[in-house]
Amino acid sequence: MTDDLKKAIRRKADRSTFLQTVSAVLWSFFGVRKGASHTKDMEKLNPVHVIVVGLLAAALFVVTLVLVVHWVVK
Repeated sequence: MTDDLKKAIRRKADRSTFLQTVSAVLWSFFGVRKGASHTKDMEKLNPVHVIVVGLLAAALFVVTLVLVVHWVVK
């Protein structure tokens, strides 16, 4: 194999999965992160995926709060 192909395969293997992205975003919402985990995530996570998952998680959180408030007020 050529060096370029080996590098591309290694980069693909180093990328994190969707579930790892969701996990990193949810832990950041909770506010509990270790320094080593944060550094490892910054190397592997795709910033676009983090933004999308973050926006979806924030929207889900707001909808949940609105539903809980409506349920309590009734």
